[in-house]
Amino acid sequence: MVASDAVVTVSLEVAAGRTLALVGESGCGKTTVGKSILQLIRPTAGEVLFDGVDLSKLRGEALRKRRREFQIIFQDPNAALNPRMTILASVREPLDIAGEGTKAERTQRAMEMLDRVGLSADMAARYPHELSGGQKQRVNIARVLTVRPKVIVCDEVVAALDVSIRAGVLNLFVDLQREYGLTYLFITHDLGVVSHIAARVAVMYLGRFMELAAPDVL
Repeated sequence: MVASDAVVTVSLEVAAGRTLALVGESGCGKTTVGKSILQLIRPTAGEVLFDGVDLSKLRGEALRKRRREFQIIFQDPNAALNPRMTILASVREPLDIAGEGTKAERTQRAMEMLDRVGLSADMAARYPHELSGGQKQRVNIARVLTVRPKVIVCDEVVAALDVSIRAGVLNLFVDLQREYGLTYLFITHDLGVVSHIAARVAVMYLGRFMELAAPDVL
């Protein structure tokens, strides 16, 4: 895949239910790779195969139908949430957009996901400014889970969190993967995060893959 000027040529494969960490210094193209997989940035050449389908060739409704299967969680939990929406409304929003089920069913699904990520029911009526950074990132995880994705791109998802709460959020990702069979592309520059969550690590430098290895080799 040639994603853009930021990424020269990369080739990677992630098995279902596994985690590949993508590491490298700032500006090396990690986020560009993640966004290209999700078609938030269109690759200029190559293929992005997902369940045998080349996502880069899909357009319009065909792409929209597949989007719920691959999601992204961003680094900044504050920027990812609308400050004017309650936590419940934010978590339910993907289902509202998809028009899935009744409003009561969508609300129930959102509440179930809030509970699954370790947030109490009283959080639902709150607004983002009333939550801590770790709680807000758990909200973003819950929102992604509502649409039952198969692949999640995690873009520096604990980098903005206090060191004291990072382990709890990383353990949540591990538990969710076991429970739902999720596949992760975990973008990070922190080798401590890599050793905690990934089976394989790809190292990028100046838009290219330089090495692919197990975490304990790096």
